Amino acid sequence: MSVRLPPRSSIPEDEGASDDGTLSTEDDEAEETWDDWVSDSMEQRPCRSLFEDKLLPCVQDALAFDKDMHGFDLDAVCGRLCAFIYPCFLQNPTPQAVTALTGKEDLFSSEEYLHPALEDDPLLQVQNDNWTDSDADDTNFDPAKRIIALQKQLAAAKQDLAEYRAFVSKQLDVSSLLGAVNEQGPVPPAARDDDSHYFDSYGENDIHAVMIQDKVRTATYAQFILTNSALFRDAVVLDVGCGTGILSLVAARAGAKRVFAVDASDIAEKAERIVKANGLEDTITVVRGKVEDITLPDGVQQVDVIISEWMGYALLYESMLDSVLRARDRFLRPGGVMSPSQCKMMLALCDAKEVRKERVDFWDDVYGFDLSTMAQDVYDDAIVDVVGPDTLLSEPYTVKDLHLDSITPRQLDFVSTFSLVSTAERRRKVDAFALYFDTFFTADGQPVPEGTTAKVVRDGDPILAEVWPVGGRPLPLPSPMRRMSLGGPTHTEPAVTSFSTGPRSVPTHWKQTLFLLREPIVVVEGSIVSGHFHCVKSKTNSRELDVEIHYSVRLEEGDGVGETVVQMYKVR
Repeated sequence: MSVRLPPRSSIPEDEGASDDGTLSTEDDEAEETWDDWVSDSMEQRPCRSLFEDKLLPCVQDALAFDKDMHGFDLDAVCGRLCAFIYPCFLQNPTPQAVTALTGKEDLFSSEEYLHPALEDDPLLQVQNDNWTDSDADDTNFDPAKRIIALQKQLAAAKQDLAEYRAFVSKQLDVSSLLGAVNEQGPVPPAARDDDSHYFDSYGENDIHAVMIQDKVRTATYAQFILTNSALFRDAVVLDVGCGTGILSLVAARAGAKRVFAVDASDIAEKAERIVKANGLEDTITVVRGKVEDITLPDGVQQVDVIISEWMGYALLYESMLDSVLRARDRFLRPGGVMSPSQCKMMLALCDAKEVRKERVDFWDDVYGFDLSTMAQDVYDDAIVDVVGPDTLLSEPYTVKDLHLDSITPRQLDFVSTFSLVSTAERRRKVDAFALYFDTFFTADGQPVPEGTTAKVVRDGDPILAEVWPVGGRPLPLPSPMRRMSLGGPTHTEPAVTSFSTGPRSVPTHWKQTLFLLREPIVVVEGSIVSGHFHCVKSKTNSRELDVEIHYSVRLEEGDGVGETVVQMYKVR
């Protein structure tokens, strides 16, 4: 706290200021303190006699009255006993009885006498110097008695401390705790929680609007579900990470007998209201919780189909696939289908000069100032952005092929070799590696045939209109059929449904993941860029990815392979 002093000219003449600017009087020791003021005010309050019901104007008058009328000198008695004695503590006190006290009586150690007979008695607020340790100067002071009194006080304090320690040990079981610490070492810090922010983010509306409005994503899922009636009709379906429940709604419309929509975020509450608003609460049950922890209602142990839109940037960002695989192992019946059934991570050479201009070169000259320091960390993080089809300078290479029916969580950390052959018709500069993924759905859950490419959706393709109700009218479904697993007649259905998130397709909300090169590569047609692609979950946040790319270049046939360059990135 600071105090603003008045100007020197405003200080009265009988006061002065010291050299450091503080106020001083002629005699600092005479300056009245708060305690002095309280003591003075208490001494001016009416006070009752100690031995009769008579009220005197102040404390000093009351003490003088008792001395004159009853021959009792409170100052002398308290000084002799080295303690303040309040005679009203006793029953029917007399001056003779109080004067005869020796200091060994039980009342000196009993809590019974710690309560005043009168509330806010002014006598309790006033202390004579003769009642304190200054009694050593008093002619009646007895050092032996003083020592005995102090020894009693010390013994009482030790006893109180021992009782308090026993009480704390009993309540907290300190001895067991100390033993555990000695045996096991320091208590480890609480485990890191990488889920809280993740699930909180999916409780907001905006992220779900972005995903649903992604026509490539939503329409492809709907197309697969609605055109594979043999798979979904009368099936028990598990929707992992259901969000708004859009996939559960489509599955119910396709004829599913029972749908369990699971989500651990707050969006589950809205999903439940959405289900009721569409009159599907008899078919769809929303389950709030992590799929690793839940049990399915009504004793259901297994499901026929698991649908989930689990993909993140660079496919594996967010690590939701771990939860989907856990759901597969817990709930999918033998022969059940994972939808999607397969995903491929694709890597290609990219001319990302526009991205470099926006993210790096921009900082070189900002209103005439060099802010290039801001660009130094750009190379440490993967960039999620959209690049056009003409930026690809090689055919893509599959660095990871994920078969959802068999892959394990441990296989999601991997190292893969790659070899990218330049398709540039003239000398071009490679600024980045571009990573995207292709997604496949099969009615039997099996991998797609070798060489199958994902559907590339282009502007104007009617994929959305083919499967989406128009003007609120339900879309006609294929005629009822027996499930394929039971045999019987079938009609020809698409063997594979797929979509791509690559630059050649209409952009999706996943965009592409770009790994910007610190030193761009110059290539011509036929140049080969080869190396190793490392991808693991981040040690600091299990939902992020650490990527290492080791690469070398052979510019033309007959040239030697250049030195190996290593760059490391975070996908977050």
